[in-house]
Amino acid sequence: MNTILLGYDGSDGAERALGRAADLAQGLHASLVVVSVAPPAQVARGVPVLDPEYAAMSALPAPGGSGAPMPLMFPEEPGPAPHEIARHQLERARTRLAPRPIEVDYVSEVGDPAERLLAVARERHADAIVVGSREHGFVDRLLGRHVDEEVAGHAPCDVLLVH
Repeated sequence: MNTILLGYDGSDGAERALGRAADLAQGLHASLVVVSVAPPAQVARGVPVLDPEYAAMSALPAPGGSGAPMPLMFPEEPGPAPHEIARHQLERARTRLAPRPIEVDYVSEVGDPAERLLAVARERHADAIVVGSREHGFVDRLLGRHVDEEVAGHAPCDVLLVH
């Protein structure tokens, strides 16, 4: 085994996976590729203004004549750029891995986490992918895909799910 890829998002499961992947890389003399994937930037949405100064303006009737007041909307403050989020997560991983005598490469990605992890695994010819996992509750299962399940179902190599 030459290359182990780790999906890292700073969650508790990812922290456990980080430790396990580092142990494997160290024991097998493999290189470790830590990948952090941030979601793409969202279109700015408005936030209701609750300032009393604007109360008269916010009481304008809603379109369509429903009679309900229409809150005045202003754009949200922009958050950090997606690559900045991923880089921040990678910095946390770098701090935890610094004492380890292993070769580590850090990759910042933006997009769908499962898709990007699988793409990087193919690009880097990973021999194994390590991701944190957790118990998915009823609502989680109803709402859709989970990174651990997507990666395990479509990986070009072995996958280790760390609980």
